[in-house]
Amino acid sequence: MQNEGRRLERKGADIEERLLDFAVRVGKAVDALPSTRLGRHIARQLVRSGTSPAPNYAEACAAESKKDFIHKLAIALKELRESSVWIRMIVKSELIPEQRLELLRDECDQLCKIIAKSLVTARGNRTRNDTT
Repeated sequence: MQNEGRRLERKGADIEERLLDFAVRVGKAVDALPSTRLGRHIARQLVRSGTSPAPNYAEACAAESKKDFIHKLAIALKELRESSVWIRMIVKSELIPEQRLELLRDECDQLCKIIAKSLVTARGNRTRNDTT
């Protein structure tokens, strides 16, 4: 059995793990930025936006209501989208070669799509439940 010895994980734990891995990778990218004025500015912004989605997602999973869940999930998505812009800016500014950030950018895009789809589903479920 592939999951032998592992306890059953709560729903969404795999996404939370991916968000944690993303945060770690963002931290490594930030550490690779040059210590120029632009590099430091982007580093501060990206470290904030790139490390925020994981705890916001964890908070969403522990939300007290569907409205609270949607709100916290929306914050996670907002921070991922901001991270995507900072990553693109790093590439456009030639602070780190594009090929070094390609996988990070792709993971950010995938996480945005996953969280956005979850939000659509949650909002749809909330609307459906409000009308019944």
